Amino acid sequence: MACTIMTDEHCCLSPLGLLRLQTWHSPTFPIGSYSYSHGIEWAVEAGNIIDRATLVDWLQADLCHGSGRNEAIFFSDAARSATTGDCERLLAIAETAAAMRGTPELALESSQPAAACLMLLSQVWPDVVLHWLSERLRECGVRPSLAVLLGIQTARQGIPVAAALPLFLQSYVANFVIAGVRLIPLGQTDGQLAIAELEEAVLAVSAEARTATTEDLGSAAIMVDLASIAHETQYSRLFRS
Repeated sequence: MACTIMTDEHCCLSPLGLLRLQTWHSPTFPIGSYSYSHGIEWAVEAGNIIDRATLVDWLQADLCHGSGRNEAIFFSDAARSATTGDCERLLAIAETAAAMRGTPELALESSQPAAACLMLLSQVWPDVVLHWLSERLRECGVRPSLAVLLGIQTARQGIPVAAALPLFLQSYVANFVIAGVRLIPLGQTDGQLAIAELEEAVLAVSAEARTATTEDLGSAAIMVDLASIAHETQYSRLFRS
């Protein structure tokens, strides 16, 4: 008999589900997320982020009060709507996610990896709901959102959101920690320490977002948007945001 992993909601995560989660949220999943720093490149240049502690503070604020929290809500609400088969609700969530981008760079940071992810999912794990949403978004001229796509895929594969959402957020912050490691620069051990220090925030935001909807969206992480705006004209850049 195959073993299962139990989540805190007493839902079973199958070994196959675990493998797929690891694949979709792995740095090796070829969607180009590593090209973006979420404004961290400018924050380092401006002296707002200078070491591990300030990097963790920046990311924790974004995770708990900014776009990280919003992405978790999009993921959870999309998964819930996909589970109930509410396709019109899915389209509304996707349209809201596309509109909730403060700057052109943050919009690109969301839509480009999402487009690559949609192409991969369609080829490797095709799904009728994702195909329907992709066609509707194309008709409406709306760019896809990574959180929405992975939320739908999670639900359609029967994977519990309680297991998938923390991994999604962990991947979200880890990508920007890696950017900080390159930019500050930090050692690899400091990078892992930063990821570990963000674990409690990841779990707390995941728990809050599991029952949230798009009506609960909001952001107070103004510096992230300002950093993204400044990054557009930064003289020397390694990252696209």
